[in-house]
Amino acid sequence: METKMYELPPLPYGYKDLEPYISEEQLQIHHDKHHQAYVDGANALLKKFDARKSGEEFDVKAVAKELSFHVGGFKLHKLFWENMGPADKFGGEPTGIIAEYIEKDFGSFERFKKEFSQEAISTEGSGWAALTLCRKTNRIFIMQIEKHNVNVIPGFRIMLVLDVWEHAYYLDYKNVRPGYVEAFWNIVNWDEVNRRVDVWLNSPL
Repeated sequence: METKMYELPPLPYGYKDLEPYISEEQLQIHHDKHHQAYVDGANALLKKFDARKSGEEFDVKAVAKELSFHVGGFKLHKLFWENMGPADKFGGEPTGIIAEYIEKDFGSFERFKKEFSQEAISTEGSGWAALTLCRKTNRIFIMQIEKHNVNVIPGFRIMLVLDVWEHAYYLDYKNVRPGYVEAFWNIVNWDEVNRRVDVWLNSPL
């Protein structure tokens, strides 16, 4: 059976396409340097696993923890790029099935936006705000993920994610995380969020 490695996914738009909310320089460094670093980190660990077939020993606990971190970073960044898009096409209030969930579980988009923003702004250190869907209860929830792998609820599929590591915004917003979070709402690709909801609802458990 063929074994594979992780690869850096291309952006679904150009480096300038999220301006003025995310600059070309900020986006290029974030994607080409930081996301690439998680790809490289994950692949280095996969090589350790491959080497055990020839008898190489390693700290299993440490490597498992590190793999969770790097693969989490790889996956969350991929979702992040895909749930954004140029402001002339995206942003604003959602429509479709995600709008229905927001109305059902939060009462209004403004209430959802406020809570999601608060989760993102108040994340301690480095991490993410993530909108998730629990099929067991048919509810959407907001997860506050620390780093890439802490406080993740198993089985809650991510519909929308916002990176609040400083490397995601420091060039454009310095240490003003709230300004970056507010800017994010102008480039949310709700079409992609609706696609994720549809796929998840129609996937076997």
